[in-house]
Amino acid sequence: MSVPLYQAKAEMFRTLGHPVRIRVLELLQSGPRPVRDLLAEIDVEASNLSQQLAVLRRAGIVTSFRDGALVMYALSTPDVADLLAAGRRILGAVLTDRDGLLVELRAQGTGPGARSRSSS
Repeated sequence: MSVPLYQAKAEMFRTLGHPVRIRVLELLQSGPRPVRDLLAEIDVEASNLSQQLAVLRRAGIVTSFRDGALVMYALSTPDVADLLAAGRRILGAVLTDRDGLLVELRAQGTGPGARSRSSS
């Protein structure tokens, strides 16, 4: 029995829902990298990085291969980089909207830090 598409999507987003995993994916956008380079860029223990890489690999989001003595990781598809870019755009829009709302609230005198009109 196959899972519904919405459930598969939810699982993929849960997999992406960890800061170390997102950082790994950001670093891999520039191309395959050895584990030692990832470890140098991410402030985590080697065992934690290994665990997060395994989660990404099991989900099919990254692939791994050997290059001599090095274990290399790469994005499984360029679509992963596209998804990260979409996330940045969405986050930028959300934060812009929040900043705009805060400015509007302050201009109306009802935002954080503004005095209540009834106490004026």
